[in-house]
Amino acid sequence: MTPKQSDSSEWIGETSPRPRKLKFQRSRIKIMLIIFFNSQGVVHKEFVPERKRVNAEFYKGIMDRLLKRIHRVRPAAFCCRDLFLLHDNTPAHKVASVCQFFTPKNVTTLYHPQYSLDLSPPDYFLFRKLKIKLKGPHFADVAEIQEAVTDELKKVQKEEFSAAFHKLYGREKSLYICQWSLF
Repeated sequence: MTPKQSDSSEWIGETSPRPRKLKFQRSRIKIMLIIFFNSQGVVHKEFVPERKRVNAEFYKGIMDRLLKRIHRVRPAAFCCRDLFLLHDNTPAHKVASVCQFFTPKNVTTLYHPQYSLDLSPPDYFLFRKLKIKLKGPHFADVAEIQEAVTDELKKVQKEEFSAAFHKLYGREKSLYICQWSLF
């Protein structure tokens, strides 16, 4: 028996058939989740319909539904009208019409620095958690994916959301300390 350099480091006979290797396929089904949460848990989520572009008009519709949901689910936050919304750097979030939509509603929008995933709780906390839980099973259709994601979101404890916000505060605070130390 001799090793074949082109194959894996297995010892096989020269007349033996090539060993089979598994090939992973990417999912053909893609779906986008837009989610809003605070330190107490998920406030609002929406799945973007297939082949739908998230432009300013679509996003304003989501924001309108978000504010109505906050009014129903977190009335204390809605009554004081002291809402802060941390956006990522998606172009639809920065369009003038979206900014003008927030102005009369007393919603303060915060943007984190470009190319900084440090200040994006969905990236370092929630989406990573969802991807780990949903990796492996094959889903037949979009409805099945939505159901699985919704079930996993329900399993995330309030304490985990709270911890993510404490982590965000620590990252944000250290970022400003670094910025101040540069000057």
